[in-house]
Amino acid sequence: MARAKRRSNRSTAQAPGASPVSSRASTPEQQPAVSHAADSCPGCTTESSASFNQFEKENWIRCDVCKTWYHWRCASTEPPSFLSEDEKKDYTIDRIDKWYCKPCLEKEPSRTITLKAPARKSDRKRNYQDYASLNLGLASDPNRWLRMLENKTFEPENFKRMHGSDVTVEWLEEDEDAMTEPILVEKPDGLGMKMPPNDFTVEDVAELVGEEVPVEVIDVASQSASPGWNLGKWADYIELEPEAREKIYNVISLEVTGTKVGDLVLPPKLVRDLDWVENFWPGTRKGKGHAYPKVQLYCLMGVGSAWTDWHVDFAGSSVYYHVLRGSKVFYFIKPTPANLAAYERWSGTELQSSWLGDMVDSEVTKIVLTEGNTMIIPSGWIHAVYTPVDTIVFGGNFLHSYSMPMQLKIRKIEMATQVPRKFRFPLFSKLCWYVGDKYLRDLKTPAGASYPSRVLTSLLALADFLVSEVRILERGSDQAKKEVKEQIPADRVKDPAAVARELRWRVRLAAGNASDDEGSAVKTNGTGVKRKRALEDDHRPRFKNFRPRQWDNTVENAEVGASRVVKAHRPAEDDGTWKERWVEWTDGVADQDGAEAEVKSRTETLVRVRRTGDGLERQRVERVIESWVWH
Repeated sequence: MARAKRRSNRSTAQAPGASPVSSRASTPEQQPAVSHAADSCPGCTTESSASFNQFEKENWIRCDVCKTWYHWRCASTEPPSFLSEDEKKDYTIDRIDKWYCKPCLEKEPSRTITLKAPARKSDRKRNYQDYASLNLGLASDPNRWLRMLENKTFEPENFKRMHGSDVTVEWLEEDEDAMTEPILVEKPDGLGMKMPPNDFTVEDVAELVGEEVPVEVIDVASQSASPGWNLGKWADYIELEPEAREKIYNVISLEVTGTKVGDLVLPPKLVRDLDWVENFWPGTRKGKGHAYPKVQLYCLMGVGSAWTDWHVDFAGSSVYYHVLRGSKVFYFIKPTPANLAAYERWSGTELQSSWLGDMVDSEVTKIVLTEGNTMIIPSGWIHAVYTPVDTIVFGGNFLHSYSMPMQLKIRKIEMATQVPRKFRFPLFSKLCWYVGDKYLRDLKTPAGASYPSRVLTSLLALADFLVSEVRILERGSDQAKKEVKEQIPADRVKDPAAVARELRWRVRLAAGNASDDEGSAVKTNGTGVKRKRALEDDHRPRFKNFRPRQWDNTVENAEVGASRVVKAHRPAEDDGTWKERWVEWTDGVADQDGAEAEVKSRTETLVRVRRTGDGLERQRVERVIESWVWH
């Protein structure tokens, strides 16, 4: 198949494969004089060179036989005579399938230039909603949003400022409020991250990633995607003076993992420590040739006056956000249940022509980020972003084990508002299965595993989600079953029902809740009245292949102690506080005004031992039982 390339003459026109000549020239006077002989195009003529505007992009096409590159303007003067009139009208470089240069055609006349079959068109109307474009049906006015802000008031910003060295997992474990609201790190020192140099430009992005790489560009006025862009064209647009830009555009979804730009970026250490993709997705299933969630390394490039309307990052993922050059203004709405409900009503409806901040039950908070600032945005926070000057930002999304309830809540909102799959967190369910499987294996180890209460709460939400996926496998429609099954990683999860339900059971045990009732755990007591089956009433294994660890030897002993008489408050029948009083009872705080009571005690001791991989385990459990009798 013929290869076509599109190159920009802002850094000298050169043939594909030629040695790169870099130039930062931005005006005709500053650009070096380059003869068209340097283009290495055998088809160049004086006439074709004179007619070409050096500030336009150059198109190249390669002969499928001799592999020689030609300017398309030199090779496409006339369509081949064998084409029909309709095909001649559509004779463009994008339609070429097989192409041969004139010498190769003359050498072998049987060769034929062919065109690609035209794309099949459908008459069915489609309404594509970009996740970033949350303003359907609005007027094409890029300044409308700014005018909307003129009469708005904002809550004084009081987000926590932190030193990079303090943003650690230990901070998360010790501070209950950690990762519940945005934090700002004014300097990157101590964050353990790596960023490109401060003089890094959009031109550098285009050169390192590839000028021909397609990029999704957002038209700010309509908040919808503008088709036909690649990084070379985007770099040309950025180089224009602001008054020369016909429209205001924004790039917010260029993921650079696996590129030379990606090699220059490393997320903060906290992000890498928490990120599910980093820690739970198998390393053997990442990289080239494997589909996995690539959402860790985004390069965001916006021009002055660009803005992104209210949104929540997909699947409630958290975000790290570093301003390399320029500035950003964030507007935040706290994700309370009422605010999220308002956001759901607002999303994808005619209400999007209105300011969401007027529909929520809390004030909008405004914060300005400048060059060198890093912000971490927790799960679920609703935000809009304004770009006052041309800006380059590096950031990324990550799911983690402290925010699963919020992450699932945002995912439900996405489904309720019919966000297309393209704009949701990629492979979300498969990632959840990998995470659930790993936590289950950790909980099943002989030593067990202990987690902070926030993590246990999050894991319980994860387990409930996986159980809901299993129920679809058991009771859903054929299509629903197919979709769920496709997301289960067969390389790790052989029995999804057992994994999901045992994970839930073990997490509940770890959290101090022994109940694992689900449907079948409800039965009648013989009189038609339903009751929940107590855990101790049923000693059958609950999960396939689950066997409780056995003790090698157990010794029980009971010893009766001496009686004693103390004065204590006698609990009255109608005294509802006696339970709390007697749970915390100690002889040291005996009620001297109380009645005399005889206290008899006995001590029961249980000692058991078993072999372990490292030696022996000995467990001693001692219970003291007291009997109180008033005279």
